[in-house]
Amino acid sequence: MTDFAIPTGREEAWRFTPTRRLRGLFEPLADGGDGKIVVDIDTPAGVTVEHVDPREDARVGSVFTPTERIAALAFEGTKQAIVVSVPAEARPDKPVSLVVRGEGGPSYGHITLDIGAFAEATVVIDHIGTTTFASNLEVKVGDGARLTVVSLQDWDDDAVHLEHQVAYVGRDATYRSVVVTLGGDLVRINPIVRFTGPGGDAELLGLFFADDGQHLEHRLLIDHDQPHCKSRVTYKGALQGEKAHTVWIGDVIIRANAIGTDTYELNRNLVLTDGARADSVPNLEIETGEVTGAGHASATGRFDDEQLFYLMSRGIDEAVARRLVVRGFFADIVERIGLPEIEQRLMNAVDDELANVERALARSTS
Repeated sequence: MTDFAIPTGREEAWRFTPTRRLRGLFEPLADGGDGKIVVDIDTPAGVTVEHVDPREDARVGSVFTPTERIAALAFEGTKQAIVVSVPAEARPDKPVSLVVRGEGGPSYGHITLDIGAFAEATVVIDHIGTTTFASNLEVKVGDGARLTVVSLQDWDDDAVHLEHQVAYVGRDATYRSVVVTLGGDLVRINPIVRFTGPGGDAELLGLFFADDGQHLEHRLLIDHDQPHCKSRVTYKGALQGEKAHTVWIGDVIIRANAIGTDTYELNRNLVLTDGARADSVPNLEIETGEVTGAGHASATGRFDDEQLFYLMSRGIDEAVARRLVVRGFFADIVERIGLPEIEQRLMNAVDDELANVERALARSTS
């Protein structure tokens, strides 16, 4: 931890984050972070879950090395890590479910996912309740394995959550990360992907919806250090309300030996009301000319009044038309999750957010 100084807020990695709202996470938590975090786990047959001492289990930390102060504090301060193991060639008949529930108080957490070679699995990690939470998630995807990780941040309005999500993707393995951030006062998620063998395939999908005063930040890094790997990033966000703020940073590095890399990242932001702000910064660093493809796109715009007019001209009520446009904006992300119960939950959440927009618009015109 002493390797990382307390940020001033002027560093590139922290310049968008309102550090005053981090509730002391730059310092070790009192009582070692023994706040009230309860994790409810439901696993299919063949999947093992262990609660281990992170200082005595070699699997913890085999993927993740802290690169900043809060992540290092969480790594050092976690007294008991959760290790989920899927054996080689296993195909569980349902997703692994971890519900992380905050019941007040600051806490640390660490989850390790160890996916054996040629296994196929889905893991859903659901964050609910209220807390100040610094955590790390590390994922090891074995050679030829296929893994989907869905991370839902559906905290109460007063929660603070910072987390690194680091994945090592093996030879010819497929990794899909789905990050959905809806709740919390301040949420900052850092998905990181590194390839450990050629032929790896990573897809990172994200959906976020910020309300009044919320700060939702997603900082991605995909490090191509192996030949003939592929990555795709698609993140979409909507904002409404005074001082709603979202930040998306997409960093892709293609190193000199990563010939045949195919990568593309996309971020779209939809601003629904005045007073909201979206920052979007894609970065692409290429150290070899022998790539299959490399590109990025980013756009932030207001609600499309032409689409709204088109629908209303065909007899659709304005509120319904607005919901249809926003639902369409998010639909391609939601439909790719592949879990109907999660997809329906997300669309219901989007409808709830839009109801808040409609009430705000009604008050402003009354």
